[in-house]
Amino acid sequence: MAIGIWNTAFLGDAVLTLPLIQTIACRYPDEPIHFFVRKGLKSLFEAHPAIAGVHEFDKAGREKGLSGMLRFARIFEQHDFSLWLSAHTSVRSAVMARLSHAQRRIGYRPESVLAGGYAWAYTDMVPRRFGQLDEIERLLLLAEPLGIRCESAVWPDIVLPQASRERARAFWTQFGDTPVLGVHPGSVWPTKRWPLEYFAEIVAYAVHEGAHVLIFGGPGAEEGLAAELLAMARHAMRPGSHEGLVHNLAGSLSLPDLAAYLALLTCYLTNDSGPMHLAWAQRTPVTAIFGPTTPQLGFAPRGPLAEVLEMPLSCRPCGKHGHKQCPKTHFRCMRGLSPDVVWDSVRRKLFGTSH
Repeated sequence: MAIGIWNTAFLGDAVLTLPLIQTIACRYPDEPIHFFVRKGLKSLFEAHPAIAGVHEFDKAGREKGLSGMLRFARIFEQHDFSLWLSAHTSVRSAVMARLSHAQRRIGYRPESVLAGGYAWAYTDMVPRRFGQLDEIERLLLLAEPLGIRCESAVWPDIVLPQASRERARAFWTQFGDTPVLGVHPGSVWPTKRWPLEYFAEIVAYAVHEGAHVLIFGGPGAEEGLAAELLAMARHAMRPGSHEGLVHNLAGSLSLPDLAAYLALLTCYLTNDSGPMHLAWAQRTPVTAIFGPTTPQLGFAPRGPLAEVLEMPLSCRPCGKHGHKQCPKTHFRCMRGLSPDVVWDSVRRKLFGTSH
């Protein structure tokens, strides 16, 4: 007998599913838990002691369409699933829940009348309560039909391979006691990106104060963003600044190694993105910039070391995820947040002081 937990959304969504996994593992310690994630995320969760197996679902490639879903479902035959929890709300996720053949299948009740036929997929459905709870608590609702109610917050435990931790510590030996700032200028959604020239000013400020700066980014498009940021930062640096304090790591780290590096930062400056969740979950001090999205949507970083900076605008949020272009065309939610305001937050974390 086994338990399947399905969340093939983005990186941050998968990380936020960990409290649900940990809660289920505590209730059913003898049942192996299999976690189903989108392609590219498997390595991040393989070392977690609560997870017996991690499986990648390539919904944009090999598993796209009904034939791909049916082909992928053959994996289910290798496990006798007694319980299935679907943390994703799509029709495709409902189909996969039905194909799991688990005796008990729990998912979210559809919000629209049109999609109300999920009774064929789930034996139990719970309301998602979007806008009322944060995402971790919304996910924990899936455990309530099992008689599990969490009265206190559950922290996501990120467990990484020892080799990743060792590589990060080895890289850090060059820094000594010098503060290290991490910056991540990217995001899947363009309107979630604080302007690159603003990031460049922060990098220049940090270098002038003597901090090392690591520029992070995923492979592909974010490598270009990082290179452009580095060029802008060098142009913004004051005469005499030591350019060698800036290290461009974009596209060079595996996902577990990225998480290990984020855990050692003195401060992490980031847009609302997946790696943001890798940082705060490991209790790294975070300054997060929110533009088209808001903390009220339930995906903000947690804990006393996390700080969200945002502009009070009536047009926010303009969607659950962001857009390719600002619907109002002015992009004030990002452009109105000045580098000086952001630097004040970052500097306090790096040096314990402000302007």
